[in-house]
Formats: sequence, structure tokens, C-alpha cells
Amino acid sequence: MTRALLALISRDLKLATRIGGGFSLGIVFYLALVAILPFAVGPDLNLLSRIGPAVLWIGALLATLIGLDRLFQADEEDGALDLMRMSGVPLEAIVAAKSVAHWLASGLPLAVAAPLFGLMLGIEPVALLGTAVSLVPGTIALTFTGAIGAALTASLRRGGMLLSILVVPLMVPILIFGVATAEASRPGGVSFTLPFLALTALALAAVVAGSAVGAAALRARP
Repeated sequence: MTRALLALISRDLKLATRIGGGFSLGIVFYLALVAILPFAVGPDLNLLSRIGPAVLWIGALLATLIGLDRLFQADEEDGALDLMRMSGVPLEAIVAAKSVAHWLASGLPLAVAAPLFGLMLGIEPVALLGTAVSLVPGTIALTFTGAIGAALTASLRRGGMLLSILVVPLMVPILIFGVATAEASRPGGVSFTLPFLALTALALAAVVAGSAVGAAALRARP
């Protein structure tokens, strides 16, 4: 079963690279959001530095949604999902594997790129490091939460808007604790450990809930 799941992750990563909707599109969207922010709020470096971690987190949330509607939809359209269900591998494990592949293709690059983009906003180096660290469990939580909406809309054409409506409210607690973790990394801020542990707990809960609820939604699809 482990070999089958690793093959599934490798397959989805190759598909994301070939289609160009995983790594490149999310990073370009992330960069565009950070680049236009100074034009919107002005060249005040103190203001940009203060709101920078929140902007990076909001950008990561929106960029994570890119391509989520195709997480199961492509396999639903070509019949691959039915073959996966008949393979004997638990559907929960399949949902988890596909979510991991999506995170590796889109979520992890966002966390890696965050410090570089944060320099454009004048964020302090310590806060940059804290933001990047918080985005690792944060993007995992966002991806697995999004997998629930992707499973619910797998049989719908153009279900991206509905997916966003379904999952963005569920992502708000992740955003709150993510920004709190990033803010806690600033010099003189509150303890970094407590919000980071809460964010990590949300990520673990999202992995379990996303895999279980996503599998249930795929089983109940028409």
C-alpha cells in the first residue's frame, strides 16, 4: 500500500509540473499580490512591515486555493478515481496522498518563498523566519481543509467558486492562528510557542478531518 501511495504522489507531482498549475501559478500569484501592495497602501515602510506577515498569510491562503478544484475532478472525469476505489487502498489514504502531493506542489513552495517576498515589504528578519516557519503547518492545514471542498465538488464542472465558498470559512481559524504565530515572532512580542503549537494542532486536525471527510464525500458522490 505504501508503494501505491508513493506512486500516486509521484504521479500527481508530475501532472502538476506538466500542467503548470501547481508550483508556478501559485508562486506568480503570490508575487503579484505582494508586488502590488505597496501601490495600494503607499511607500510607508513602517506600515508595510507591520501588516506584512498578515499579507503573506492571506496571499498563501488565496494561492492555496489555486488548483484545488482539480484535486479530484480530473480523476473523476477520466475514471481514474473509480480505479483507485477498486484498488483495495483505503480511500482515506488516497485522499491524504493526493493532498500531500498538492501541498508539495503548491503549499511548500509558498512557505519557502515567503521570506524572499517578505523582504519586499520590509519585514524584520526574525519576523520573516517566524512567518516562514508558521506557513509550513499552516499550508498543510489549508491544503487538507481545501481537500474537503475539492471532494464535495469533484463531480461538478467549474466548481472552483463553490469550493472557495465552502472552505474559506473553515480556513479562517487557521488564518487567525497563523497570523498570531507570525506576529509573535517579532522582537518584543508574546511567546511564539503557544500560537505555533495551536497552529500545529489545527494542522494535525485538518489532516485527519480532511482525509476522513474527503473520503466520505467521494463515496457519496452521484
